[in-house]
Amino acid sequence: MALSPQWLDELRMRTTLSAVIGRTLRLTKAGREFKACCPFHNEKTPSFYVNDEKGFYHCFGCEAHGDAIRWLTDQRGMPFMDAVKELAAEAGMEVPAPDPRAAQRAEKRASLHDVTAAAQEWFEGNLRGAEGAQARQYLGRRGFSDATIREFGFGYAPEDRQALKRALSRFEEPMLIEAGMRIRIEDPGSRSGAGKEPYDRFRGRLMLPIHDTRGRVIAFGGRILDSEANPKAPKYLNSPDTPLFDKGRTLYNLHRAAPASRQSGRMIVVEGYMDAIALANAGIGEAVAPLGTALTENQIELLWRQVERPILCFDGDNAGQRAAMRAISRALPMLRPGHSLSIVRLPAGLDPDDLLREQGVGALEDLLARAASLLDTLWEFEKASAPLDSPEEKAGLKARLLDHVDSIQHPDIRALYKRELLERFSAFAFPPRPPRKFRPRGEWKKGGIRQPAPTLSPDARDSLTRAMKGGARDAFTRAVIAGLVKFPDQILRHEEALSDLARRDQNVGPALDSLLEAAETLDLSAQSTISLERGLPAPPEKAHFAFLDEGTDPGDAREDLAEAVSLLVERPALESALAEATARFERDPEGSIAEQARLRERLLALNERLKRFGRRKAAADGESDA
Repeated sequence: MALSPQWLDELRMRTTLSAVIGRTLRLTKAGREFKACCPFHNEKTPSFYVNDEKGFYHCFGCEAHGDAIRWLTDQRGMPFMDAVKELAAEAGMEVPAPDPRAAQRAEKRASLHDVTAAAQEWFEGNLRGAEGAQARQYLGRRGFSDATIREFGFGYAPEDRQALKRALSRFEEPMLIEAGMRIRIEDPGSRSGAGKEPYDRFRGRLMLPIHDTRGRVIAFGGRILDSEANPKAPKYLNSPDTPLFDKGRTLYNLHRAAPASRQSGRMIVVEGYMDAIALANAGIGEAVAPLGTALTENQIELLWRQVERPILCFDGDNAGQRAAMRAISRALPMLRPGHSLSIVRLPAGLDPDDLLREQGVGALEDLLARAASLLDTLWEFEKASAPLDSPEEKAGLKARLLDHVDSIQHPDIRALYKRELLERFSAFAFPPRPPRKFRPRGEWKKGGIRQPAPTLSPDARDSLTRAMKGGARDAFTRAVIAGLVKFPDQILRHEEALSDLARRDQNVGPALDSLLEAAETLDLSAQSTISLERGLPAPPEKAHFAFLDEGTDPGDAREDLAEAVSLLVERPALESALAEATARFERDPEGSIAEQARLRERLLALNERLKRFGRRKAAADGESDA
């Protein structure tokens, strides 16, 4: 009976591992996992952990590791099919009926595994022999230890086009071809290609086995050693896709890196397998690599089964950064709560191996500890990808960012990315005004004699005049500006609030800037006033604003003016909050509606206060007596 990988994955997904293990072993909750003393070896301190989300158990003491099926076969001694049937019955799944064709395919895969295992043994023997001298010298120059060379199974393929066929003569030619070890020559003149003998795929190369998650050899990678002899040959050559090997669903070194990542809590993705080996040689065992392609969706899912935020550590050249962006583009539609990518940007021109040799493992660890988020990398890459000197170019940046946002499928994550990226874009495209440098009081003394306060600059004078003539949006705003002109000693008192209003409201921003500029030049202790060469426009009706009336006590007028400034600043803040609540409607309709209603009620109340503000007490009393 042959069970497909898809069916077995479904069975594992429907099985709660802690419930299965908990029948025979007492488990204790430990965060998002369960822990216990390991049943496979004697220990006093728990080092056996069960993770339901990832569907595996692991012992950090004896390295016991497996899923629900493995638990029943190893701990309870059940045959594989009996374990499968028991779990399937509990999960409500039907065990597939025997399929002769599936059984034949499984037998064929087993045979191909025999081919790749035999080829690996032969490659390793060649490396130790006389023919492997050049390959051994290369490994020595790379600084790989003997332990690393043995662990990763380095080998050597000689130049001879028929050497592997002779060494593996017990396997038929079609099997060698199907396993990717030999290449059939397609003869345009013959449908069968007869008359031209196939040849070995790997020749004159340092060889590396590629394993599946169970540690079985399923393919090979080869690095050319003498590029001058064949300048057109690729530097690295991988096996083609075969019944054993799908390069888009395989990560190099995952079978070693997965156990290491469970101890370190991280998984590092590098561009090539030689980088992964260099990291392992330096003591960082949790590194994997894609195989000649950009990181695929399937590979990202494989990584997320190990850790929630794998770290991409690609080369520091332009090609490496483009590879990182391709991975980000593929990850964006897949993002889900808690799962993302981190990205390390290496120094320009360096790959991880170069960095280790030139600066040591400490330099790499420092970069890994400061890995950037996916969002930060996306922002920085797009900002640097094209000139941003004109409004059109800046608008192009915004369009590119929103294109990325639109690809995110999860609604909450999409909304959060959109808000964060648009805030960054606004801060970049519309930078805040530079902070003002205040002149100390008394600076306008010369020779011990206080000089007259200078008049406003022409631009400042024009902005202020326009605002008081009606450039501000209503009478209340014009009245506050007129009040600040009358009592300029209050300007710096409310400097922070006025600066905030200037940023929010472009209608009054220039006028408020003019007031702040004027206040910096006044001797406030002498009750100086703001001077305009052509005089001031008439303020709004004084009867409605006590702080403008000459008959109001100056102290009372200043307090009324302070309240007016507070009300003036509150209105745009409420309007901004209302806009934000409205924007949240798509992802939180109920909360958005409730927040909008609350803010509108506050805004209506504020507008009523603004209409009534500052009326003379006598007038107010008269209205109440009527």
